[in-house]
Amino acid sequence: MKSLGADRVIDYTKEDFTQNGETYDIIFDAVGKSSFSRCKSSLKQKGIYLSTVPSLGIILQMLWTSMVGSKKAKFSTTGTRSASEKTEDLIFLKELIEAGKIKSVIDRRYPLEQIAEAHRYVEKGHKKGNVVITVEHNNKT
Repeated sequence: MKSLGADRVIDYTKEDFTQNGETYDIIFDAVGKSSFSRCKSSLKQKGIYLSTVPSLGIILQMLWTSMVGSKKAKFSTTGTRSASEKTEDLIFLKELIEAGKIKSVIDRRYPLEQIAEAHRYVEKGHKKGNVVITVEHNNKT
């Protein structure tokens, strides 16, 4: 996140940012571990709570905060963007990767036969990077 411009990144497994008395311009919950109501007091006056996990709660908070209050709840997903916007994003990411500015973090790898175990691991909510499913190709003709 720092490579993307964040001033401070908080590891939720080590610190409860809602209890440290600090306020933030943006709280980005990338994995759905918090809620707007829990984070609201940690937002600055014009702060934004951003989530990538669609839930009824975040949708209702988005509607409510769009009409009332200065602190906003927002939901973002790449799935609703146009194909050309997604293509631009992929080209931009490719350039960042090639320039060495971002790298993929792999937590664990599982063979396709262990996909259920991989899902169980991800659902525990403690992964520290991507979980990769490997597929073995047999080139028999």
